[in-house]
Amino acid sequence: MPNVSVLSHSLLDSYAQRTAVRAALAKDHDWMSKYISKMMPMLNSQDSEVNYLVPWCKLGKPPRQGVYELVSFQMKPGGPAVWGPAFQAAINTHASPGYAQLIGVFHSEFGDLNKVNVVWWYESPDKRAEMRHRAHGDARVVAAVRESVTYLVSQYNKLLIPTAFSPLN
Repeated sequence: MPNVSVLSHSLLDSYAQRTAVRAALAKDHDWMSKYISKMMPMLNSQDSEVNYLVPWCKLGKPPRQGVYELVSFQMKPGGPAVWGPAFQAAINTHASPGYAQLIGVFHSEFGDLNKVNVVWWYESPDKRAEMRHRAHGDARVVAAVRESVTYLVSQYNKLLIPTAFSPLN
């Protein structure tokens, strides 16, 4: 199997670099025979998305092993120039009092446009539930979210539990 950490770092360089990596993988006999050929019969559909870290967010690092919540927001058309300040305020009101640890906020460049993916870290699923309940009682959070949802089309979240081989574990 190709060195995924090298691939993931190299994918950040440019679209030309992404194309070169994809072409190299297509020519990699081990990759094709040991992974792709076994995975293809199980694949029903695939969506690809290219996201970038928003300029106002630094990529966070979890303090220890835990779980992650991926929250995807489909925002109204117009991009960050329209809904960015309200969205940023809503994220910051969740992060600043420690309701969750922000790992990153990513905006779509390809795929579903006007989509924002936010990754949060929690100690455990139960801690996430507890902190979410606390945040819903915080007037600052409620006010910031109320402003941000005026730009919201839909929201979807999922709990991510890293596997033993994950770099997030």
